[in-house]
Amino acid sequence: MATEMAGRRVVVTGGAGFIGVHSVEALHAAGADVLVIDDLRHASYRPLPGKARLEATDVAGPAARAAVESWRPHAILHLAAQGGVNRSWREPAADAHINVLGTVNILAAAIAAGCRRVVVASSGGALYGAATRLPTPEDEPAQPRSPYGTAKLSIEHYLGHFTRAGMLDALALRYGNVYGPGQDGTGEAGVVAISSHRLLDGKAPVVRGDGAQTRDFTYVGDIVAANLLGLASDIVGAVNIGTGRETAIGDLVRRLCELAGFHGAPEREPLPSGEVARSALDNSRAAERLGWAPAVSLADGLARTLESFRAQVR
Repeated sequence: MATEMAGRRVVVTGGAGFIGVHSVEALHAAGADVLVIDDLRHASYRPLPGKARLEATDVAGPAARAAVESWRPHAILHLAAQGGVNRSWREPAADAHINVLGTVNILAAAIAAGCRRVVVASSGGALYGAATRLPTPEDEPAQPRSPYGTAKLSIEHYLGHFTRAGMLDALALRYGNVYGPGQDGTGEAGVVAISSHRLLDGKAPVVRGDGAQTRDFTYVGDIVAANLLGLASDIVGAVNIGTGRETAIGDLVRRLCELAGFHGAPEREPLPSGEVARSALDNSRAAERLGWAPAVSLADGLARTLESFRAQVR
């Protein structure tokens, strides 16, 4: 991997965010020269590596496009997004501005800069909705149940359009539910981070509904490994990046309570309407085409994540 990325110029949009900082660190370790484009509204508490160049601007604006065109990257990792399904319902126009228009802006910049390789963060759970097959393969029809998922589907259509037109070699990585050190524990998305934050504050975690709904929890280090493999490959289309395993939210919260030494009962909230009941991603295509497989177990990943939050508050 280091040989394949050494000396290559890479743009990472959203590079100051949770997944972004981890990805920039890995790219620097692999010898790449990195330009980060990020408006810093959702920056991780983990700082960017000192060697990273930063363009602090809206990914959908002209400054972002100009930065890409002047940098003339060999590859782009597009992570910038407005996350959160609930937020997308409250602010669908803002969601589309960042997630759709921001992506199209970066794709246009890539074409203008002569950069063919673009890897984009997509979402398995948000795209597949109430899937009929679990773990869900990439050929399952997309049935998004939120503006956020609809935006991700739209993005993939743009990627396919520009790839078929011969302008880009674009890959969408459909992530599972990403968690790990550096994730924001004060927002409304990311049950592992939010629960860890509450537990370390001495508060009970919150479980929506009966907690039986499942998700495919994928550790951020495994996501980053997939990002780098995607950047170094010439695979196009869509590839799931997940563990292939379902974990119930209630079970996940119980594991975190045990790790934190919390013996109380979780608080309960109503389950939002339209919530996906079950989610797990078939990762066989990732193994076959990218040589990727998850390396970090849920037990190990939760322990690492909780310890990172504990170290932050010491």
